[in-house]
Amino acid sequence: MFERLRQKLSEFRGTVVERITEKSKREEETAPKGLGERLKEKGKAVLEGETVLDEKDLEMPLEELEIALLESDVALSVAEAIIFSVKRELVGKRKKWGLGTEKLVKEAIRNALLNVLSAGAQLDLEEFMDKSEKPVNIVFVGVNGTGKTTSIAKVAKKLLGMGYSVVIASADTYRAGATEQIETHASNLGIKVVKHQYGADPAAVVYDAMNYARANRKDVVLADTAGRMHTSVNLMEQLKKICRVTRPDLVIFIDEAIAGNDAVERAKKFDETIGIDAAMLTKVDVDAKGGAAISIAHSTSKPIMFLGTGQGYDDLEDFDAEWLVERLLGEDGSAG
Repeated sequence: MFERLRQKLSEFRGTVVERITEKSKREEETAPKGLGERLKEKGKAVLEGETVLDEKDLEMPLEELEIALLESDVALSVAEAIIFSVKRELVGKRKKWGLGTEKLVKEAIRNALLNVLSAGAQLDLEEFMDKSEKPVNIVFVGVNGTGKTTSIAKVAKKLLGMGYSVVIASADTYRAGATEQIETHASNLGIKVVKHQYGADPAAVVYDAMNYARANRKDVVLADTAGRMHTSVNLMEQLKKICRVTRPDLVIFIDEAIAGNDAVERAKKFDETIGIDAAMLTKVDVDAKGGAAISIAHSTSKPIMFLGTGQGYDDLEDFDAEWLVERLLGEDGSAG
């Protein structure tokens, strides 16, 4: 998982640590011995046996890091934000000669990544469900072929495990076999599916599912909408209608982590067009680059809620920025 980005971050740390260490050694070796000469020639930093990092020391490593981030599918604006944060953390920082160089650089990168990943306030499903009036209407949106239907089944399984009753609205009324696919998952999980005939109005399906949930005291409706490209005006208008008619409590955008910058651009477009509340990334277990996971929260100011890590119903992780950063900065291969 995210092997390429982990490697690039590790290389950057190594380069900066090497440069700082070399600078510290040079200053320590050439530092004047007399107190008067120290104050005159090197100032307070050398008097205390410290190196002060300047922008020139970091210029080349930061340029290389920015290129590495872009090659790992981190969006340009996000890469720039990371570089700015790392520079702010390190430039002008005083470091005792021979002490804690690796820790200093690692903390600067950690803080930069956490700042980017925390751009959207975190959204906890259990807390959200607890506070929301029932039935809760959750609409899932995204493009074709990203694992949306399977992801809905995973969320359904998670909600069942929390003790909530679930209804699924089969609002993908245009794709052949879509209802049968969601019915298979629902049957495996023991969940009711509300459906209409092929070609029916998707908004009417979600509307009827909400009425069914109210009448039968169900806690939550999960609406599976047709996958569509963000450039499809007619299909996006249908999504707008679903949101206008059924007033979802939560709109979750789903895309593949391996889609990289394409996923980031699609998330932004869906957010601009219909408004999303959170994102979910599938196929995280096979994502070598990590760019989408880094970029979506910052680019949309909306949180990543879940990570799909496999095909099983339990292969769903609550997104946690600290968890991701630890893996990106790990060097033992455990993030694999």
